[in-house]
Amino acid sequence: MRKSKEAPFVFGVRVEGDSFTDRREETERLKANFTYGVNTILISPRRMGKTSLVDKVCSLVESEDIRIARIDAFGCRSENDFINAFATAVVRATSTDSSLEYNAGNNTTEEVLRLPEMIARSKGCHIVVCIDEFQQIGDFPDSLTFQKKLRSVWQLQSHVSYCLYGSKKHMMEQMFQNASYPFYRFGDFFYLNKISEKDWVEYICQRFESTGKHISEELAREICQVTDRYSSYVQQLAWFVWLRVQDDSAATEEDLKYGIDRLLDACEPLFIQQTEDLSAYQMNFLHAITNGVHTGFTQTAILETYRLGTAANVTRLKKSLMVKDLITIPAPKHLEMSDPILALWLKRR
Repeated sequence: MRKSKEAPFVFGVRVEGDSFTDRREETERLKANFTYGVNTILISPRRMGKTSLVDKVCSLVESEDIRIARIDAFGCRSENDFINAFATAVVRATSTDSSLEYNAGNNTTEEVLRLPEMIARSKGCHIVVCIDEFQQIGDFPDSLTFQKKLRSVWQLQSHVSYCLYGSKKHMMEQMFQNASYPFYRFGDFFYLNKISEKDWVEYICQRFESTGKHISEELAREICQVTDRYSSYVQQLAWFVWLRVQDDSAATEEDLKYGIDRLLDACEPLFIQQTEDLSAYQMNFLHAITNGVHTGFTQTAILETYRLGTAANVTRLKKSLMVKDLITIPAPKHLEMSDPILALWLKRR
């Protein structure tokens, strides 16, 4: 069977190899945590590359001495779902048979949570349990009780460490930075920041050149600005531009405009799903942000211009849109859209 060519830009899946960009400092920090058994809490918006980063570090440290158990909590809807996924991941990580399923059966939650420590001790290894979209457990029935169970067992384990990462900033911060929550100060807490524009420009230009196509630093910089350097969006927009450029030719402004339109088309079904149930007030609030309003929402002129209701209503709108992960507060009293391409879509379409 003929092997498919390697795409110059990768999005929508875990990024590895030459497609993995920069992240040197974060890679070393996470690698040290995994190697020395330090618990890690990692937060970044979707499409920023956190899963690719964790997977890269897993590939660097995984050995007979360090086993990696991977769990995606996104599909878990209850304590039972999570416990089954947890047990199966741990057993697979420490067994020669990667297809094994673990049946929790009559075991208690606490017994299953102790499983990695028992296995690690018996095999003389260390286990790193990586749990993606960890904030999902915050939606479980009686979530706080479950979180207490997790913390009470995990904090006593000396042969197991945990990497808990998620994309819903508001929920993750509440779980790990609020002193009244069980996971307060559970480990090394850090945000995954954007890759620098300089590194992205160099990467985009290099990937074009490696395939016999060309793009100017100026256009590569525009790709970074449109996508606000969100990793997956940078790769996706660069891909659409690359597709339109002929071999031995250089990208133009028209190619970039084409790429932006294709990116909006590709994201539109998701954006419709994210916004179709929003109230008129919520949509008005988002439109205010996309039009450049980031502070002063309770000022009379802004309340009237964007039909936001009362000042008290603004407080409710902020809270509800943060819970939905549609807006974020990168600086005190400064609101921004969580997704730069959703912001562009709202503004244009």
